[in-house]
Amino acid sequence: MNHLRIGGATVNQTPLDWPGNKTHIIDAIEEAKAQQVKLLCFPELSVTGYGCEDLFLSDWLSEKAWQTLLEIVPHTQNIAVCLGLPLRMDGITYNGACVIHNQKILGIALKQNLARDGVHYEPRWFDAWPPNSVIELTRDGNTFPVGDLIFELEGIKFGFEICEDSWRKEKRPGYRLAQRGVNLILNLSASHFAMGKSQLREQEVVKDGSKKFNCAYLFVNLLGNEAGRMIYDGDIIFGLNGEVVQLNNRLSLKPFNVLWCDVDFTHPEKTKRHTLTDSKIKNEEFSKATSLALFDYLRKSKAKGYVLSLSGGADSSLCAILVAEMVRRGLHELGPEKFCEALNIPVSASPKEITGKLLTCAYQGTKNSSQATFTSSEQLAHSIGAQFYQWTIDDEVESYESKIENVLGRSLTWEQDDIARQNIQARSRSPIIWMLANIKQAILLTTSNRSEGDVGYATMDGDTSGSLAPIAGIDKPFILQWLKWAEKELGYTGLRYVNNLTPTAELRPSERAQTDEKDLMPYPILLEIERLAINNRLSPAEVYLRIKSQPLPGNPNAALLKTYVVKFFRLWAANQWKRERLAPSFHLDEWNVDPRSWCRFPILSGGFKVELEDLEKL
Repeated sequence: MNHLRIGGATVNQTPLDWPGNKTHIIDAIEEAKAQQVKLLCFPELSVTGYGCEDLFLSDWLSEKAWQTLLEIVPHTQNIAVCLGLPLRMDGITYNGACVIHNQKILGIALKQNLARDGVHYEPRWFDAWPPNSVIELTRDGNTFPVGDLIFELEGIKFGFEICEDSWRKEKRPGYRLAQRGVNLILNLSASHFAMGKSQLREQEVVKDGSKKFNCAYLFVNLLGNEAGRMIYDGDIIFGLNGEVVQLNNRLSLKPFNVLWCDVDFTHPEKTKRHTLTDSKIKNEEFSKATSLALFDYLRKSKAKGYVLSLSGGADSSLCAILVAEMVRRGLHELGPEKFCEALNIPVSASPKEITGKLLTCAYQGTKNSSQATFTSSEQLAHSIGAQFYQWTIDDEVESYESKIENVLGRSLTWEQDDIARQNIQARSRSPIIWMLANIKQAILLTTSNRSEGDVGYATMDGDTSGSLAPIAGIDKPFILQWLKWAEKELGYTGLRYVNNLTPTAELRPSERAQTDEKDLMPYPILLEIERLAINNRLSPAEVYLRIKSQPLPGNPNAALLKTYVVKFFRLWAANQWKRERLAPSFHLDEWNVDPRSWCRFPILSGGFKVELEDLEKL
């Protein structure tokens, strides 16, 4: 037992794209062979993709995955390959890691712990395999063991932790693998991206695992926006005796990445420590993750670009910049030919030219709109090269209002009809921007953020109108600081206009001095209430008691702070129906409020009536 060159291969897969998924795997195997890798590990469910959801319950999906695996087997001459795929036996689906060496299937290790919190619903699709259990299986002339397995290659014993297995503290398979004398643990993962999660993964999974189990440890994650909402960062991490010795640069736009490390198992201290260059800066992570998500969404949907109602405010400006940033990063990493080919557009090396082909923006003004927001939107669009149009919707708004006034037999007033008059402006913008998106065969971006989603501060079929909500998983304070960071650090000088504006919906007359925070509460306070109420799942009284001792902007007194907490919970309960109808969004932070992927809440409820009464007694 001495040296072994071990490789990790991250792949950007798509559910049901059998030819594409197979090609990525085979291409990665060939690259690993060229780099003289002896043992190559792919991510969890790499044959099918992780996002097949209820299709995992069907017999045919697992059978198709098996047949695809058999087509990959001939490419494993002189290399051992570990692939993730579903295995269905007697009407039950398991999550497996198949080991192939020299064109022979050696066995399939099965996942023993299933993820069931946050964005995960694995127990709906899979059964957990019991520890210490092994059976024999014969399929298509191949006979091999299945279950809780260990393998050996060139004197190196190795076993598996599959994603959630490694997060289960006392239930980690690694403890039993260590007792069985393994030298190497391979972790096939489909661990969703969240800002800051990579550091936690490195510490709790790789460093702690390699130290506790006295072994080499390799973590390999999926890559890309696989199925629409979840983003996978393509993390490949080599750990040895509590230390990270080799690390991939995450969030690549390439279809696959291979990273290898020569591990000295006889003298681990002699294993080379590579320079670690992956950025952990939260703002940088956000830039890279959204670029990857938008790139994959566009190419996998086969749409011809993005359309955006650009109001000049922070949220729509962020959406515009993210598309421009996708172009910039794509050209840098892939080069003009591959980037443009992937999106099926004419080749150009100019970021502005390509942005103009992919992003169309329109400013839809009313008599309540300001010159400042028009200038902000126009200058931003021109600075990044986006197509820019402008028109007003006053005629449409007046038409709707006059019809309702005839029905009611009275004039509409701001004092009596405030919300309705605001909403009709937002809704009047929707049909024409949808028409533009349809004509261009493009994806219409909606600009709602998570803070608005919490409290329903958005007009359904208005500013929520669209087929993709790229920033619905991000809070407003993060958005505001990121825009200032992007102006300074990324060079988007066109943001100087929006960065000098106070966030406002501009749906009331200017003399009413409407701002978002006057309508709601200071955004940092809203964020802290959200963190305690939604992420930590505390009651209204518990939230209030936790937050009242904290330093808060404006130093609100106890009565005002209690008002904010009451407002949050009442608006949260009343607006679940809106969250149910929001366009698909990317999961980017620790939590989100998309009921499809993270936070489920009843549409109809008692609205925290009793709990808010308890709060009022404090």
